Amino acid sequence: MGSGVEQKMENGEELASLLDVLPRVEFCCVYGSSLLTNSHDKKTMVDYILGVSDPMQWHSENLEMNKDHYASWMVHLGGSKLITEVADEIGVGVHFNPFVSWNDRMIKYGVVRMHDLVQDILNWERFYFSGRLQKPVHILVDNLDIRNVNSVNLKAAMSAALLLLPPKFTEVELYARICSLSYMGDLRMLFAEDRNKVQKIVKGQFNLFHSMYKPFLDDYAAKDLLRFSSWSDNHGIIIQTGTCIYHIIAYYRSPLRIMIRMVLLPYHSLLKDYGLSAAGSFVSSLPQTVRTRMGMKLGEKRKLAESGRTINEVVINSREEAAECMRKVVRRIVMVSSARQAIAGLLAAGGVNAVRYLARKMVKDWSSFSQDTSVTCSVIASFFFIGM
Repeated sequence: MGSGVEQKMENGEELASLLDVLPRVEFCCVYGSSLLTNSHDKKTMVDYILGVSDPMQWHSENLEMNKDHYASWMVHLGGSKLITEVADEIGVGVHFNPFVSWNDRMIKYGVVRMHDLVQDILNWERFYFSGRLQKPVHILVDNLDIRNVNSVNLKAAMSAALLLLPPKFTEVELYARICSLSYMGDLRMLFAEDRNKVQKIVKGQFNLFHSMYKPFLDDYAAKDLLRFSSWSDNHGIIIQTGTCIYHIIAYYRSPLRIMIRMVLLPYHSLLKDYGLSAAGSFVSSLPQTVRTRMGMKLGEKRKLAESGRTINEVVINSREEAAECMRKVVRRIVMVSSARQAIAGLLAAGGVNAVRYLARKMVKDWSSFSQDTSVTCSVIASFFFIGM
């Protein structure tokens, strides 16, 4: 992730000061709605991901410093050992402490083992942290250069999105598709999330998305897998004001008459190569976990790589088939991970905080989708039956 990825926030030092009251971490980032450029509400919960080398040892130290951050039943019944076991065995390797009051703000922080964080970024084994880091984040600590490691994740996310998109699309649609990858199959989206969440994220952070993914846009354009139609297919001048891009065309009618047309463009219009070769390039950039599962469904063929070693390559008979297969694979990974983490999260939060957290999420859902309460209520009942 380049320097443009990180949200420049006036309260960056304030956010980093949380680390002064916690044990040492190897990685820390802030994510979520608090990063939106128009978000100044002190009531907005600030979300942290903390990467540590040894979660059990870290929680043991944190219990001495901040025992009130944890659910009382976990503290009394098992302490750091139980906290870590619930995160690893039931959840996806992360323990969240929500509704922590700090510095006049409400925060939630998740603690994950650095090895698990890196593996998920590179391989999408659980598509949990990798999905978080495909969106803009504000990095506060990065002792192991996760920015550089995450470049593999960003390229894979763009490749997955391109595989799913139609031949012509806009830059906004590209980032919306990337953003939606980690929500495919997420049980929370059925009843406990704002249904306009993806659009709000992209709209509020378009420039940050552009900074993150511009190197990969340029790389694919150089390989003729993409082209920018608004620049190459039209004559005239392109100007940009904020996030608005205008195409200005001047028509020469006579020495005294020049007509000018100004058209608001939907950011950049993009065209992609729709052939099998391009689809193969996109699939080859996906993580090994996804490619292996696709190969089990579509078949594999052995190929000699440039390095001289033999590798397995997914058989692609059509772009549509490859896209649908990838969609099902990612959806399955996200569905399993979201279900496991939902149960672990409810246990880790404790009774009162669990109800409080679900209530906040459900308010978002109801406000964005209040027309079909019967469907929502039936899904809520099913979730509580399965998850508690």
